[in-house]
Amino acid sequence: MNLQQGGSSIMTIPDSGFMMENGCSCLPCTPEDERQIVHDLKNKSELHLKEGNLYYVISTWWFRNWENYVGIDIGESEAQSLDVVLSEATDRPGPIDNSDIIETGSGSGVNELQLRRMLVEGQDYVLVPQDVWEKLYEWYKGGPPLPRKMILQGIYQVVEVYPLCLKLIDSKDKSQSIICLSKKASVRELLEKVCALKGIEQEKACLWDYFNKRKHSQLCASEKTLEESHLQMDQDILLEQVDGYHSSQLGMDSTGNGLALVSLEPTRSSLTIAGGPAMSNGHSSGYRKVEKGGLAGLQNLGNTCFMNSAIQCLVHTLPLVEYFLHDYSDEINTKNPLGMHGELALAFGELLRKLWSAGRTAIAPRVFKGKLARFAPQFSGYNQHDSQELLAFLLDGLHEDLNRVKQKPYIEMKDSDGRADEEVAAECWRNHKARNDSVIVDICQGQYKSTLVCPLCEKISITFDPFMYLSLPLPSTITRTMTVTVFSGDGSGLPMPFTVSVLKNGFFKDLLQALGSACCLKSDEILLLAEVYENKIYRYLEMPLAPLSSIKDDEHIVAFRFHKNAVGKTRLQIFHRCQERSPSDYRKGGANLFGSPLVTYLGEDQPTGADIDIAVSRVLSPLRRIYSSAKVHSGKENGFLSDVIEEQSNSSGSQSGPRNQALENTASTSSGELSLPLLLTDDNAFTSKSLQKDTIFKSVHSISVLIDWTDKEQELYDSSYLKDIPEVFKAGFAAKKTRQEAISLSSCLDAFLMEEPLGPDDMWYCPRCKEHRQAIKKLDLWMLPEIIVFHLKRFTYGRYLKNKIDTFVNFPIHNLDLSKYVKNKDGQSYVYELYAISNHYGGLGGGHYTAYAKLVDEDKWYHFDDSHVDAVTEAEIKTSAAYLLFYKRVKNQPMAGAGEPSEGHVLRDNFLG
Repeated sequence: MNLQQGGSSIMTIPDSGFMMENGCSCLPCTPEDERQIVHDLKNKSELHLKEGNLYYVISTWWFRNWENYVGIDIGESEAQSLDVVLSEATDRPGPIDNSDIIETGSGSGVNELQLRRMLVEGQDYVLVPQDVWEKLYEWYKGGPPLPRKMILQGIYQVVEVYPLCLKLIDSKDKSQSIICLSKKASVRELLEKVCALKGIEQEKACLWDYFNKRKHSQLCASEKTLEESHLQMDQDILLEQVDGYHSSQLGMDSTGNGLALVSLEPTRSSLTIAGGPAMSNGHSSGYRKVEKGGLAGLQNLGNTCFMNSAIQCLVHTLPLVEYFLHDYSDEINTKNPLGMHGELALAFGELLRKLWSAGRTAIAPRVFKGKLARFAPQFSGYNQHDSQELLAFLLDGLHEDLNRVKQKPYIEMKDSDGRADEEVAAECWRNHKARNDSVIVDICQGQYKSTLVCPLCEKISITFDPFMYLSLPLPSTITRTMTVTVFSGDGSGLPMPFTVSVLKNGFFKDLLQALGSACCLKSDEILLLAEVYENKIYRYLEMPLAPLSSIKDDEHIVAFRFHKNAVGKTRLQIFHRCQERSPSDYRKGGANLFGSPLVTYLGEDQPTGADIDIAVSRVLSPLRRIYSSAKVHSGKENGFLSDVIEEQSNSSGSQSGPRNQALENTASTSSGELSLPLLLTDDNAFTSKSLQKDTIFKSVHSISVLIDWTDKEQELYDSSYLKDIPEVFKAGFAAKKTRQEAISLSSCLDAFLMEEPLGPDDMWYCPRCKEHRQAIKKLDLWMLPEIIVFHLKRFTYGRYLKNKIDTFVNFPIHNLDLSKYVKNKDGQSYVYELYAISNHYGGLGGGHYTAYAKLVDEDKWYHFDDSHVDAVTEAEIKTSAAYLLFYKRVKNQPMAGAGEPSEGHVLRDNFLG
């Protein structure tokens, strides 16, 4: 607690016994004291968040060592990723060391330390309030200090980790220097810093926005911020020193990009900005025919390829092109608190117009990026981002900026209450349109049906929700292949391994269902799952709602197939052991066990040793060899083999019946001995004792026996079927299989629409149970939009693990028929054609984005790689880099308000909505 007394601050450390005056202590703090002090200072700073607050950047490596020292749990996985050694008694860390996050050799003219580029908060560095930094510095010294200010970015308060770095070029001597300032600093501050660095008076300095080595506009002393001036990270600014010779050059062109129809800072009215009066040819005044446009690239402003890729896909979306080339000023919603006051829509519209103007000179989207950063701080820096995240924000932002609903009504949602889906869906869509009505909704939004079922009380909840794009999982990301060996519990067939695909977060019942389909399980049969470990039954998997995640890939799972009427009978477990050569070891259980145990059920209420002998013989019957040695054929096997051979030769195709009858007739020898060397044992096969033919078992749930396999049994039965039970998943084999399998867009869509249980972190509150339940969720497509975007979820994120899946997904370019997926049978055509792709190459945290887009007027595909635009063939656009797929609906019948589309050369003839 802080107390003010005579102008000095006194802090009492809880339970420490020390008094600190003016933040100083006469004795070192204990780790517990340091932790408490920092905790209190952090909490205090969070109560006074405001623009201008100072924060300090600290290396994550050093800070996590400090946290470990003071007893803050950082987790074993995170410690390993940071190379931090966890121990109960950790040494006190050395001085603060930020050397791993700062640039070494910052370059010519840099007068302050710079952070390495592309650092990630939490992974590479942490931010601490000024008070925390001062306390840590007092305790540990070191550094160097890396202060950063909190700024206001749109409506968000963020710490500006990377200030704006500008390259100053002096026209007098061509020297270069680096100037670093906050993007919120004024042009006046920039001019003052430049003049101080060069030692000249402001009256003799003329500063230019020199982006791409071209004069764009003069940076006159004003309170306009550098962000508002659209200055970008690492761009050039030009200094001209005014004298009699240079003053005549101040009237040079500063119009920016020569092809831009609107200046970087438009001075025209919003009506003109949003589109002038339409000419007779359907295009805005001052623009040439658009069929010659659409081939301009976008300059990379510093890791902005993700933005360029998404923009190129959107600006080649014909309904949006048609919309933004006309006058949309009446639809700009400046009052929407969820929007950007129309600024984002205006910036996007102007950028689209520039890209569709004649010419192929690349455009620098500086104004658009500036507007985007104001309202989406996550895109304000110069790190690589996800094109899908930008697309989602941009579509949502454009919708809110162009929302025709100026005052959103309050609507209370009703439960479906067993009403027809058509009625509920129509009601939900009306309610949605009452609050959301824009060109984005018109062409990009569809509706899906979401069904949740409580796994306990079976309460059903149905909702209909809008969507703007569909994020499709690759089947390998939500499913797992599992191999299970199925044994016949009644001796009707040989054991057989089956590999099935199940949901990763599914239940045991899902595995049983998949196995049942794979092995053609009859309606009157059931499967019993078990895990085999060290040739014994380790556990039975009998809980239908137990998670499949409890089964690991390296385990051995078997299933036993029974008739349903066997349930409730005495269970018989059969273990296998190679007979010991030493007589003293003959009765020693647990030695030399091999193969998978077998399980069957005994039909008798009070089974005897003879019943067990018959049951074991029946289960082993599929393993009997058809041919045997001369010794066996000579009749020394009590006639048993000849009976089986005769039975096989007379078999009519049934796997039971005659064979089982023969086995029952010959299971026991004439001398009253058992036909097999069976021993009674426990469930773990640790102990054993002899089994007699006349032994009676009363009221027992389970019996375990041990077969001692001798040369005789090995000749009669092929025990190889019991051995080498495959693992649930063999990485090498599965990887080879995956390369051979083709993943299609339809399989991804099937995976998206697959019934699946919610994850444990996404529980549903059941109104009937009054508890959170891991409900079963099922999505169905109800209504599809004119433009549909498929997001292939190639990136998987865990707490400590990130991965990218480069699997090739085969997607159709023409005639994508989604009719079978649409549950609402409204008679409309749902056939789509591909027109754009956003590609991602490389791995996580970097890589590169490009785009493919089709010019319908030319019926040609083009590759947009930032500034570079090249024609490509249709065969070239299918790659494993495809990330976002853009499809337009192909209309085969007239719709209200629109005619049948043609493939003509006028853009608006291809308008889809």
